[in-house]
Amino acid sequence: MSQRPQQPRGRREEPYRVNEKIRVREVRLVGDFVEGGNAVLPIEKALRLAQENELDLVEISPNASPPVCKIIDYAKFKYEQKKKQKEIKANAAKVVLKEIRFGPNTDDHDFNFKLKHAINFLKEGAKVKAYVHFVGRSIVFKERGEMLLLKFAQALEDYGAVEQMPRLEGKRMNIFIAPKAQKK
Repeated sequence: MSQRPQQPRGRREEPYRVNEKIRVREVRLVGDFVEGGNAVLPIEKALRLAQENELDLVEISPNASPPVCKIIDYAKFKYEQKKKQKEIKANAAKVVLKEIRFGPNTDDHDFNFKLKHAINFLKEGAKVKAYVHFVGRSIVFKERGEMLLLKFAQALEDYGAVEQMPRLEGKRMNIFIAPKAQKK
């Protein structure tokens, strides 16, 4: 049994190099503290400029040649970055997946009942996973299950688009239907 090296708890590697952790001879300094908005300066001069203004020299783009730095309040900068990440995460679309289960011998009334539910799910913007569950010897009716799912997909044509055609996985035959883009 091999053990992996443990990361120290609580402390994470800082994403940006700050002040003395910047190990290059010269940097491209951008921002308000430089005439014209940007200039290439020796690291000592850039650090001195940051200390005079009681701020931090932060390496924004380490892969550039020379690396791009900015004189800012690092704590405030980190806070702003965290806030941006949170906002991006909040605005990301959350995909909801609703499941509808059929048997290979599902009757018309049950089919229509489940169809109405699927229509509501698609109108709400959720994806629908419909599946036929084969129990015991009912697996011999694979064609019935496939026909049922194709009929289901055809009935939902106005509300959603088939993402994956019926496919047998073990004792289940699945079909995925994604909602159509809603017009605003």
